[in-house]
Amino acid sequence: MTADIQVLLVDDQELFREGVRVIVDAQDGMTVVGSAGDGLEAVRLVDELSPDVVLMDIRMPDMDGVEATRQIFLPDRVARRSTPVRVVVLTTFNLDDRAATAIRYGASGFLLKDTTPLQLRDAIRTVYAGNAVLAPQDLATLLDGQFRSRTAVPAAYRSLTDKEREVFTAVARGLSNTEIAGLVFASESTVKTHVGAILRKLALRDRVQIVVFAHEHGLLDQP
Repeated sequence: MTADIQVLLVDDQELFREGVRVIVDAQDGMTVVGSAGDGLEAVRLVDELSPDVVLMDIRMPDMDGVEATRQIFLPDRVARRSTPVRVVVLTTFNLDDRAATAIRYGASGFLLKDTTPLQLRDAIRTVYAGNAVLAPQDLATLLDGQFRSRTAVPAAYRSLTDKEREVFTAVARGLSNTEIAGLVFASESTVKTHVGAILRKLALRDRVQIVVFAHEHGLLDQP
């Protein structure tokens, strides 16, 4: 039997947290393992409970969701984990600039707080699998605003093979493994192998971070 996806809820409004708890616990294969009312408590509980997915409110007193996300993905904390943690930011504003900052720090996308229970369920499953919960076009819009000035391409990118660079670009544009397989004339398993090699060589956590990396260094500017 597959273990349930362990979910941590973070929001300064207890009523909202409890409502989301009811929704998540009602889904097959998901369990709420804890809840926090601020970012500081969220960081502590991530270290203590090792959840798979964190639903993180963006606007909270003391420590907000952006700073909590940054601290959750500090290199020393990431290195101590035996399994990855994914963060989904919750916001009341579409294309929220603070949500974009959280994505740069490591979040896997964001959801509006008025999302439906089915959308919430699907989002949790999506980020658990290592994918973004934001449409590639919206993610590109957010990140283009964040990276008005590009930074130099690091040497690690030049270590990618031609095929890996082709797969990198396809992932950064939001294509699925099935779509990439057709594009590069390879099997899906081969594409997964290429994606794994890209993540390893660039020291990235997941496909979302490939998108961030591409925008940060202007690698999608060419037609």
